[in-house]
Amino acid sequence: MTATEPILAVDDLGVHFSTESGDVHAVQGVSLAVAPGETLALVGESGSGKSTVALAAMGLLSGNATVTGSAVVDGHQVVGAPEPELRRLRGRTVSMVFQEPATALDPLTRVGAQIAEVIRNHRQVSAAAAATEAVDLLRRVGIPAPEERAKAFPFQLSGGQRQRVVIAMAIANEPALLIADEPTTALDVTVQAEILELLRALAVDTGTGVLLVTHNMGVVADFADRVAVMLQGSIVETGGVEDVLLRPQHEYTERLLAAVPRLQTAASVADGSADTRPAIADRSASADDADGRPAAPPVVDLRDVSVTFGRGARAVHALRGIDVTVHAGETVGLVGESGSGKSTAARVALGLVRPTAGSVRLFGSDLRRTRGRDRLALRSGIGVVLQDPVASLDPRMSVGECIAEPLAIHRRRTSAADRRRRVDEVLDAVRLPRTLATRAPRELSGGQRQRVSLARALVLDPRLLVADEPTSALDVSVQEAVLEVLTDLQADLGFACLFVSHDLAVVQQFAERVVVMRAGAVEEQGPTGSTLLHPTTDYTRRLLAAVPVPDPVVQRQRRTERLASLAAVTP
Repeated sequence: MTATEPILAVDDLGVHFSTESGDVHAVQGVSLAVAPGETLALVGESGSGKSTVALAAMGLLSGNATVTGSAVVDGHQVVGAPEPELRRLRGRTVSMVFQEPATALDPLTRVGAQIAEVIRNHRQVSAAAAATEAVDLLRRVGIPAPEERAKAFPFQLSGGQRQRVVIAMAIANEPALLIADEPTTALDVTVQAEILELLRALAVDTGTGVLLVTHNMGVVADFADRVAVMLQGSIVETGGVEDVLLRPQHEYTERLLAAVPRLQTAASVADGSADTRPAIADRSASADDADGRPAAPPVVDLRDVSVTFGRGARAVHALRGIDVTVHAGETVGLVGESGSGKSTAARVALGLVRPTAGSVRLFGSDLRRTRGRDRLALRSGIGVVLQDPVASLDPRMSVGECIAEPLAIHRRRTSAADRRRRVDEVLDAVRLPRTLATRAPRELSGGQRQRVSLARALVLDPRLLVADEPTSALDVSVQEAVLEVLTDLQADLGFACLFVSHDLAVVQQFAERVVVMRAGAVEEQGPTGSTLLHPTTDYTRRLLAAVPVPDPVVQRQRRTERLASLAAVTP
């Protein structure tokens, strides 16, 4: 292959799936190319066919798929290729970062061994050399204490750390083509920025081409050279990143970009470039009392809570004396880097993690003193949306059964007809067709599964919703719709919401108050507007500076300033 030939060439690709209800045409007439060292971003709503194109280029589509057209990777035809040839290509010539690390990692094998296996499958190196290289790869992708983490199982890592392990596996053999399906979905903004710098260096140094599948327009602006926009299985617009993001030609692209939440900063407010759409959090501005706190008693009250896992020198201090309160009808955003303690704090509020010290009150009751039926009654007032919808939905159940499960556990709506009606109501609320109730979770896209998880959390009309990265797998238009649904339901039902997220723009739009966490402690907290517009700590300022914006020109300047700032503080 010459230097002018593309690493990936897709021509008139078509994919349809045979199902019990008939054929589903997922991709129709898609043509695209990725040159050496180039990044092409494939964007579009959930279900538009982005991931199907990516899987077709790897030869990883399910057995009920029929593929037509051509997909050539580094001179090798993938469509119709025998499985032995595809196995030689995967992991060496072409690698993939999958959207959901829980399904990409073996839960019974230590992460270092999984990375070493990828290396030894394609290169003649000793087990010791592969193990050493695996640790180096964990260090490159920003895993703290990589020697120790290499010995960990996937369940012992945070969601963001698992995603970084998947990225380490994908780049282990410096592939000619890297297919990245939502590679930064589970990552906080600072680690996301570091990973994008790592992938950018890989493309420049080795000529690796990157097919980036994402709904994050800030990542597209920061990383992509060209953009292809997909709608209902077809490409409707292709062009340079500045042309597509700043001068879109198709009305669908315009709608997609209009739905992107944009982080307001003090500078953008001052120069008039800030997003003029009112923040959802503005709805509660008049509900605060004189000292700025809602008059209602707290639904969740964590006081001086500490959590330590393990003992002695290996003890991990997940939380260090934090105070967090959430009042009825209020949304509090928990933000911070991966491993900062956000999810642990949420699990303490749920009663899933017992604090080492401090007090936890839920709906006015001391959670540590509540047992048996009283504890179950408290939990019936909580809805939970977990970060990983694949791990939280039972694959043996239908979508409708997954959603109705809390009704059965808490003996609500005991008749089957009542449960079906309630399932239909919440499917409507999260903008999913009722026909999905009979489908299996595996048949849904990542974004659809996340909305099913949200529907299940809302099925009991909770007093408290604990949402751990509830919009991380959603494209921007669906994300906007889901946040609007949450806002409307919160206004109607008055539930409180503890909203854990690394997306600061979403938190700024949705939460009245924000708690910034770092290394298990609260770095600062206060009203969202003042805290994110005028942060008081360097850490919060660094978080805000790392947030990518969906404007390639502005993002290029922000990246330059951020790297210069990091260079200035690095000894």
